[in-house]
Amino acid sequence: MSLTDKAITRIRELIATGALPPGSKLPPEQELAAQLGLSRNLAREAVKALSVARVLDVRRGDGTYVTSLQPSLLLEGLGGAVELLQGDPGAVLDLMEVRRLLEPAVAALAVARISDDGLAEVGRHLDAMRAARDDIERLTVHDAAFHRAIADITGNETLIMLLEGIAGRTLRARTWRGLVDARAAGRTLAEHEAIYAALAARDAGLSHAAALLHVSNTEQWLREHLAAGGARRETAAASGSPS
Repeated sequence: MSLTDKAITRIRELIATGALPPGSKLPPEQELAAQLGLSRNLAREAVKALSVARVLDVRRGDGTYVTSLQPSLLLEGLGGAVELLQGDPGAVLDLMEVRRLLEPAVAALAVARISDDGLAEVGRHLDAMRAARDDIERLTVHDAAFHRAIADITGNETLIMLLEGIAGRTLRARTWRGLVDARAAGRTLAEHEAIYAALAARDAGLSHAAALLHVSNTEQWLREHLAAGGARRETAAASGSPS
């Protein structure tokens, strides 16, 4: 562990133990460095790193404060990190696998907490998907909003941000499916209709099953087409032809 990492760890420990609770102001740099037993430069670097991670808020002319430490803030960077994985087919498949584990559970949890207004919001996004059936990019955007509306119903901010960071970053793969598979739009709509119907029936088991079927179908399609693409590239390489 580098000295900067040690400084970061020590500040995080102060926060975790309650010595620096959310909203509190850190000591001046020199005093903080002495408290950490490290140089001012190392303390400064640690503060910079933790401000990027949204753990600390550096206010010019005022000082440095611990943020609210809310999930919406701390997990904000997850989507950006996931975005960097998009060029790796294996990473995209991993993300789809995580979606398959999370989204059915979210749909089932939503049933226990759903209100008429929450259901109406999901229904509005479903209507938007129907209207965008012939526009794959718009359809995919409303698809993501449909799932976000279901997550919002749970009221679990950590779960919402995890899904936002993971599911929202698979849009490119889902758009690709719609562009290369002429039947994808119809299947996607039918699967979302089933999820909505299960939510409207307030049936947790059915909601879980409908969401699982939907994400599993997308994941399976993606696995098959990525495998087929890899096979075509290997054949082209073996024959000396361009892929």
